[in-house]
Amino acid sequence: MEIDRMNFIRHFADRDAAETRYFGHSRQLAMEPDAMLHVDYHTLNSNEVKDWVSAIRPDVVLTYGVHKISTELLESFPEHRWNIHGGLSPWYRGNTTLFWPFYFMKPNWAGMTIHQLTAKLDGGAIVHHSVPELVRGDGLHDVACRAVKQAAEDIVMILRKLDRGESVQLLPQKSSGKLFMTEDWHPQHLRVVYNLFDNDIVDRFLDGEFGFHEPPLIKAF
Repeated sequence: MEIDRMNFIRHFADRDAAETRYFGHSRQLAMEPDAMLHVDYHTLNSNEVKDWVSAIRPDVVLTYGVHKISTELLESFPEHRWNIHGGLSPWYRGNTTLFWPFYFMKPNWAGMTIHQLTAKLDGGAIVHHSVPELVRGDGLHDVACRAVKQAAEDIVMILRKLDRGESVQLLPQKSSGKLFMTEDWHPQHLRVVYNLFDNDIVDRFLDGEFGFHEPPLIKAF
């Protein structure tokens, strides 16, 4: 339908604008050539990657936005091997998990999870939940961008703890929550955000229109 086509265009145009506002344009980090290994979906779990990880012997491995890591590659990772997931696990696992809290009118549940990297999708023991401040006037993509920035700041704090020799506790996920699949999301879902609320869900939440249910967050500091 035309309404869904227009919402789809608006949604992704607004996301591009928000990401440019918060993060600027992408740029290549200045690193030694030996410190980088370029892979794609087909070579992610290859022996080349496993050998490279084994050779550099990292203290910590962080993944973000990658496909599933094979069991064989996981075995080459150190004890501190963590994934940064764009969603609050276990309640929002899988895909599009910074969108669904807005669809359910719970923007304070839009956040990130740092968890142990395991063979189970977004199911490893939790190191830390990271949530951004909700700022009046923010739309869905503002909150998503703030969540990414907050998680980046938090992971630095956690790594500094490790550098000082302090331990980091991991708490197993005690419920399965909801695993959102790619096929769960359709452009029709955007009608709630844009046509019903005109992307002002944060303001209405801050005004108390949706009530308040605080997520039981796990914190590393």
